[in-house]
Amino acid sequence: MAFFRPRVSREAEVRFHADQEVGKSYPALLEKAREAEDELRRVRSGHATTGGLRAAGVALDVALTEALRAAEAARRATLGVKAYDDRIVRRKRRATPAGAMWTTEVDRLRTLREEHRITGIARVPRPVPTTVKS
Repeated sequence: MAFFRPRVSREAEVRFHADQEVGKSYPALLEKAREAEDELRRVRSGHATTGGLRAAGVALDVALTEALRAAEAARRATLGVKAYDDRIVRRKRRATPAGAMWTTEVDRLRTLREEHRITGIARVPRPVPTTVKS
């Protein structure tokens, strides 16, 4: 009697291994984001110019985005190779302790990044035109 063993696609295996590699860099990228946040706080306390505030804010946004991408990759890798092809497997594995931990971490980082994008990046004022073109 032959047993049927459902296989995963080759593309899912490749993506799984790629996500494992990217996910390994998460702690270093999170530390880089913490350093960028410390730099932004230091610049804010030093009464820097708008250009300096904007540069520090954009640097923090880039660091948060990189950390978020690594966390998402680690979450996908934690859910397993079958989760790439099957949404039900993905949902079930998200309910495991490891899956829930990574889902919470991804949500926390995404919220932090969006809040920073709304309120944390200094906007450079544009000059008001003296004449109106018609």
